Amino acid sequence: MDQTPHLLQGFPPVINAQTHTLILGSFPGVASLGATQYYAYKQNQFWRLVSASLGSDLVQLEYEQRLQALLAHGIGLWDVFHSCARAGSLDSAIRDGQLNDFSSLQASYPNLRKLCFNGQTAGKMAAYFKERGYVTAILPSSSPAYAMRSFDEKLQAWQSELRPDNLF
Repeated sequence: MDQTPHLLQGFPPVINAQTHTLILGSFPGVASLGATQYYAYKQNQFWRLVSASLGSDLVQLEYEQRLQALLAHGIGLWDVFHSCARAGSLDSAIRDGQLNDFSSLQASYPNLRKLCFNGQTAGKMAAYFKERGYVTAILPSSSPAYAMRSFDEKLQAWQSELRPDNLF
């Protein structure tokens, strides 16, 4: 039996002309891919962290409403990788990652100024984007696999970067 993971495809960006901040994960996990939704795994703290950071309860909203609420705050979502091979959901298992097409990002979204990376794997791209004029921040991962910091410790970092007066 072949145990080689097959190539997985990520999601399109959640972004519009008013987006000033983009939160970049590495690649959707198994639950997210199955649901075709960013951060669908119930144990992932992403929606709780963003809700508390923005002072708006996105957790109780339907998925499409969550995305619209994020966009209303000028925040978009995407991932560093467009596709990869991976067994399971851990970033450490990502193989053959193909980067999303970021070359047209600045031209297509001139209001986009800040990129927040959800975790260290996504954060490996921070220097690349900083060289291209973006403000960058590496946030503690919202993944339940990252248990080195408590929710409150993670929240402190997320709030610091997502509060309106610290966006650029």
